Amino acid sequence: MKNVISFLIIFFFGFVVVAQNSDKLQKEQKKLEKKISQTKSLLSKVKKNATNSLSELKLLDNQIKSREALVRVFDNQVRVAETKVIEKENEVKRLYKRLSSLKVQYKKMLLFAYKKRNKTGKLMFLLSSSSYNEAIKRNSYLKKVADLQQKQIGLIKQHQGLIKKEIKTIKKEKSIKELALVEKKTEREQITADKKIKEKNYSKFKKEEEKLLVQLKADERKKDDLKQKINSAIKQEIAATQERERKEAEKRRIEAEKSKATPVKTNSDPKVEPKTTGTPKTDIPKKVTPVKTETLSSEGSIIGKNFEANKGRLPSPVVGGSITERYGNNAHPTLPGVVVNNNGIDITCAAHTKVRAVFEGEVSAVINVSGAGKVVIIKHGNYRTVYSNLQESYVKTGDKISTKQSVGALMLDEGNLSVLHFEVHVVNGTLIQSLNPSLWISR
Repeated sequence: MKNVISFLIIFFFGFVVVAQNSDKLQKEQKKLEKKISQTKSLLSKVKKNATNSLSELKLLDNQIKSREALVRVFDNQVRVAETKVIEKENEVKRLYKRLSSLKVQYKKMLLFAYKKRNKTGKLMFLLSSSSYNEAIKRNSYLKKVADLQQKQIGLIKQHQGLIKKEIKTIKKEKSIKELALVEKKTEREQITADKKIKEKNYSKFKKEEEKLLVQLKADERKKDDLKQKINSAIKQEIAATQERERKEAEKRRIEAEKSKATPVKTNSDPKVEPKTTGTPKTDIPKKVTPVKTETLSSEGSIIGKNFEANKGRLPSPVVGGSITERYGNNAHPTLPGVVVNNNGIDITCAAHTKVRAVFEGEVSAVINVSGAGKVVIIKHGNYRTVYSNLQESYVKTGDKISTKQSVGALMLDEGNLSVLHFEVHVVNGTLIQSLNPSLWISR
């Protein structure tokens, strides 16, 4: 019995570990499949447009990377399934061995009982006792033998049930393995197809290197202009806030000095009666303005109102987009050795997609930048989020914004697509520092 319990404990914990690995792989698989589906949808929109674009190349590169990651997930699923099958097959062998031992023991007990069978045997066994206490002990012994037989039968049935269960699990894991191998093969075929399309488009752009270099220089100028105007808008907003706070402080100081300088009038001559005309005045109580208390929004109870505390949990600024250029240095998709720097991230999505705020805050600026359309900047305490390439904005400076509220719609870019340029900044005094937006958005 102890051996059976030990087996069950060991394999229960083994099953939990393997199950956790399987669940993790399943979640990763679903996430990658969703990503591939979104990219595929965007690529289908590109194909409707006759002209090729760099966005298409970037999307294809994303698609290939996602498919390769999915193939690795399938490889891991196959390995997990194989490990599980081996473990279960070994367990079945151990259970069969234990079952065989239990059956031998039970056979011996039955044979012993058969040989000693006698209608009066049990009674004579008890009556032949030398004392009453010995008779009680013999009766207890007979009961234990009967209980042992019943337990032996129960153990045999339990092992038979465990064997059936393990065999069923083996069949299930083998089917999972076979399915993963089929899906892995399909994804590898898709990777090959995507690489052919990418190579074909790549060769077209290689013929236009000079044109691309000119375009790259123009894009870099636009990026610099955008960066300067964003920084300028944030600095102006900071300066305006500081000036407003200075004026309010000065106003409070002047009012405090006036209240100190004004003497309190008292009637020093007790003989002089104050003149009263008409109805005597009564003291009118001053109107008390209630103090406003800040209440959490319905969403605040879930994610709170602290922007910094939500790092890695913010929603994407667009739905169904694919990050085609990441924060920092990025290799140009067609020009070898050329690196472009990004102050934020670029998210390629369907044409004229609506852009939403990633967190509640206040619109600190709405500016127009040549080549970047309208730019909306939202203040979240010491942090700012920036949304560029908008064709139209739905908000104005000073507006209070809630999480996921639409702030505008994107301009049309190459290949029947739109690209959102999204930035995150932190303000320390007058110092403005750009941050990696990918680390703030939920994955």
